[in-house]
Amino acid sequence: MASFLAIFNLAVDLVFWVIIIQAIMSWLIAFNVLNTRQQFVWQVWNALNRLTEPLYRPVRRFMPDMGGIDLAPLLVLFALFALQVLVNNNLAPLAYG
Repeated sequence: MASFLAIFNLAVDLVFWVIIIQAIMSWLIAFNVLNTRQQFVWQVWNALNRLTEPLYRPVRRFMPDMGGIDLAPLLVLFALFALQVLVNNNLAPLAYG
């Protein structure tokens, strides 16, 4: 059970960092610090969007239109932290007895 918790926490941490990197990169693109016409920037941006869009899509369906503000990453991060706390608090006593 302890190995399951370690793998689960690693996966949640990985998703957390992908969302953070995608959010920072979106700001850099919006302020013209990064140019998506460069092949490397476009490939990284495209990969990050393909990884995060399946997480954001269900959240965006239920959120009202906020104009230019996208709160989906924030809500997904909150949900990830809540899930991690729930799993760790309920399975840790079983794993470490």
